[in-house]
Amino acid sequence: MATNRRSSDHHHPHQQNQRDQNESTLAVVMVPLPAQGHLNQLLHLSRLIAAHNIPIHYVCTATHIHQAKHRIHGWDPRAATNLHFHEFPIPEFESSSLNPNATNKFPSHLQPLFEAAAHLRQPLTAFLRSLSHTSHRVVVIHDSLMSSVVQDVVSIPNAESYIFHSISAFAIFLYFWEELGKPFPIDEELLQEIPSLEDCFTTEFMDFIVSEENYIGLCSGSLYNASRVVEGKYINLLEKMSEHENKKHWAIGPFNPVEMTEKKPDELRHECLRWLDKQEPKSVVFISFGTTTSLPDEQIKQLAMGLEESKVKFIWVLRDADRADFNTENDHEMRKNELPTGFEDGVKEGGIIVRNWAPQLEILGHYATGGFLSHCGWNSCMESISMGVPIAAWPMHSDQPRNAVLMTKVLKIGIVVKDWGRRGEIVTSITISGALKRLMGSEEGEQIRRRAEELGGAVRKAMLEGGATRMEMDSFVAHISR
Repeated sequence: MATNRRSSDHHHPHQQNQRDQNESTLAVVMVPLPAQGHLNQLLHLSRLIAAHNIPIHYVCTATHIHQAKHRIHGWDPRAATNLHFHEFPIPEFESSSLNPNATNKFPSHLQPLFEAAAHLRQPLTAFLRSLSHTSHRVVVIHDSLMSSVVQDVVSIPNAESYIFHSISAFAIFLYFWEELGKPFPIDEELLQEIPSLEDCFTTEFMDFIVSEENYIGLCSGSLYNASRVVEGKYINLLEKMSEHENKKHWAIGPFNPVEMTEKKPDELRHECLRWLDKQEPKSVVFISFGTTTSLPDEQIKQLAMGLEESKVKFIWVLRDADRADFNTENDHEMRKNELPTGFEDGVKEGGIIVRNWAPQLEILGHYATGGFLSHCGWNSCMESISMGVPIAAWPMHSDQPRNAVLMTKVLKIGIVVKDWGRRGEIVTSITISGALKRLMGSEEGEQIRRRAEELGGAVRKAMLEGGATRMEMDSFVAHISR
């Protein structure tokens, strides 16, 4: 039937126009790794690119698309007309919880999910082929850890792929610089601060990274959730290291909205935001360790005691790591009885415990928030930077120990709470209380906060007309629309 219609096209100029129009279109396909910090960044990026009147196709499993949409803050993906979600199946995989007492804090319980996600390759390739018939060009933006899944892009003549690095330019640069045998010297003083990758990953995950690297050469360029205002030096070094490859690098972060303009009626706002409204400016510390960490009971107890001793006002997100098979119901499952008896009653006025999903971006953007006790995942760092909030660094695994160095030693917009050299130990209440007092109630803390605010202002300015980030974004959009 279809062939008949095609052959009779010349009788219908309208249909012919329709086809010409199709052939001049551009389609962008997002392929995230199915873990929160990765899903989130590419969904935020979808909004930024869709704003240029470019249709975006966001591809993942049904579960993880639901997770990404359910948790996004600062805008509503359901209201975006240019944004289309495509759910593809993957085989069953083992889903367990993370053991909070494991010595290596890397979320090894997600490994079976990452292995299963490799099966997205076939349905994705079929989808890209069908898109390539109706679009002038298909542009795939994929997580660096999904490189093998998009490897067939090279067999589609009008398709090209761009690799997205979900971590800081600083951490990526160090990783490749070490991989290439340290091809040129870097700042000696800084080198002494850089932790090794020991205990940052499991062996299985390191093997997974290395196997994905085999496909990196297939991409046409790299995108970073980074700003030249923050990491210009390391983006330049990354460019220098890959000069011979003749590939472009675009630093187009932060991806998250930087102005909290959405005015929700009070009853729709999270209770912790209504509590924040009643607090003094910059008086509250926000505590959250991301979606891949579960604290041991003893550590929870020490943190609770440290908060009590410091007398600092706080919002503490106390929840276990995400399971691999996310659903909204288990989004707030938590081990019970982990807080010291009477703690919650004792801190009623001074703090709030959140056991489900917290609107992190809105909390960081609130005038009453003056500090962020964080694991230093890159999403959290970028949100903190863009909102001008200083960090109390408590890294757990992956790129976090190196991000902590970036935040505290390089950018000087934070303090160290947990020294990575003592990662096997429980952080005591005295250490925690001391760090919080330093950040929230000392002259040094004030200076750090001022630097964080200045950097946040510079980052937001770079996103306006004529700013460094806006120019990079315009350059990328012009490049893929050529």
